[in-house]
Amino acid sequence: MDILLVATAFNSLSQRVFAELSDEGHHVDVVLASHGPDAVRAAVREVCPELIVAPMLKSALPEDVWQEHTCLVVHPGPPGDRGPSSLDWAIAEEASEWGVTVLQAEAAMDAGDVWADGTFPLPPAGKSDMYRNEVADAATAAVLLAVRRYADGSYKPRPQSEPGIHVVWRDFFRQEQRRIDWENDSTATVLRKLRGADSQPGVRDEICDREVFLHGGHPEDRLRGEPGELLATRAGAVCRATRDGAVWIPELRPRKSSGDPAPFRRPAASVLSGFPAPPGSGPGMPGSNDRPYWLPEIAAPLELPPGRTTWTDIRYRQRGHIGFLSFSFPGGAMSTTHCRRLLAAWRYALTRPTSVLVLGGARDFFSNGIHLNVIEASSDPAGESWSNLNAMDDVVEAVLRTTDRLVVAALGGNAAAGGVMLALAADEVWCRTGSVLNPHYRNMGLYGSEYWTYSLPRRVGAETAERLTTEALPVSAATAERIGLVDRLVPVAAREFGTEVERLAADLAADPDLPRRITAKATSRHADELQRPLAEYRRSELARMRAVFFDPEAPYHALRSAFVRKLPNGSARPLATGDAR
Repeated sequence: MDILLVATAFNSLSQRVFAELSDEGHHVDVVLASHGPDAVRAAVREVCPELIVAPMLKSALPEDVWQEHTCLVVHPGPPGDRGPSSLDWAIAEEASEWGVTVLQAEAAMDAGDVWADGTFPLPPAGKSDMYRNEVADAATAAVLLAVRRYADGSYKPRPQSEPGIHVVWRDFFRQEQRRIDWENDSTATVLRKLRGADSQPGVRDEICDREVFLHGGHPEDRLRGEPGELLATRAGAVCRATRDGAVWIPELRPRKSSGDPAPFRRPAASVLSGFPAPPGSGPGMPGSNDRPYWLPEIAAPLELPPGRTTWTDIRYRQRGHIGFLSFSFPGGAMSTTHCRRLLAAWRYALTRPTSVLVLGGARDFFSNGIHLNVIEASSDPAGESWSNLNAMDDVVEAVLRTTDRLVVAALGGNAAAGGVMLALAADEVWCRTGSVLNPHYRNMGLYGSEYWTYSLPRRVGAETAERLTTEALPVSAATAERIGLVDRLVPVAAREFGTEVERLAADLAADPDLPRRITAKATSRHADELQRPLAEYRRSELARMRAVFFDPEAPYHALRSAFVRKLPNGSARPLATGDAR
């Protein structure tokens, strides 16, 4: 069928629905509802779709469109649930199970007949993580079922007035309901509020007499202080005391009205570095704009002892002859500092006696490449872009040059741009079936680096590599396996991914053919180096990237700024290079 996707943003769910409908043989076009109702009407006239699907909408479809065409809308709540903040209410009310509904658009919001629905357990995870995984799994399955039912022509959708469907209207979930009472809220309550707004919209609060939004939350098992007190920083996050514990907050966002030139999400410690120190903090110490001088930086060991529940974004653990180096950066974005810390952790992992080294393995994002928010906030975006890219290249090169053991990249979630190329540096790529890959840079106006001109053609061939990087479209996990981007699909729920990866890694480590494979790998890398050194690939790629970074008129700068600041960029095609949130 000819299907038109209408979405407020080409986010993770929209990309997945696009990719999996395409896999089913449908011809799928996309129009952004954020471009306005006339853009939607124009797309409908041009495409003449047999069916319209809206995976993610923040505004109503034009009435004339849904009256003249069958329009299926995804609602992130079970049948009968209505309102704009369904998932927020589910988290706030601590529901153990939730659902998604594919319903037909009509005048009343979320009131149309039901074409398909699905349920899932709510995990102890942030809203955005849950949205990209449990919600996306259920929603995509429901969309595919609804489309099959529509194509069959015999299915009659269920009215929500049927017995057994309990209709509940839930109002917009406001900041007053998210507000944290640091004096009285327990750590569990604070974490629930933070996780319920981790990506958007954040929890509005005050720090150092300035209004900010808090993004993300993780428990701390040892640090303690007066409720609301800032205790320490770690790897860009800040620790804040609750009445019965403490929490780590990875990111802050200054309010737009604050006058901050960078009013968007970025590492909490870097935001705090620009705030006035609390009374009694002593004189300032020069030299760092990454963290406030008046808070101690308390590192966590790379290998956490058993029983610790503190937060750290990079961890190493070992099981027999298998090493697991996991990392989880907000939004999948990797700043210069993230890359350098991950490289140090990689070098540590190489000192351990293992024959298999697994990179990744956590649920949600693997990596989306360089950190556009940190770059945009920098006083020298071109220089920071250059530093970030070189740091990312260093990590990828270290993986490519590891020849004394087999390396597995385990993708529990989505990956894009340089994050895909980081995965391709491994010997094997294992990917959860719900993941979406964007192996390209074009939508951000970039040529790309991370040794993609070596790794991508080596896996998929020169012709397919050219198509992937020029079409700049999302690729489903199934298609990624079919074309050679991915070696193994892992068909499990997000919550089971880490356990399944550990099981598969154990099988790989026990394979009697493993020593031969490691030897063959080293031989192959040596032969490739003789044919064309990795340094040549890097030099060629970086020359193209440097020309863009240091050209103030290059489209990259406007595209980056629009992406980070959530501004229209004038592009008819939605962006898919950065963090698909």
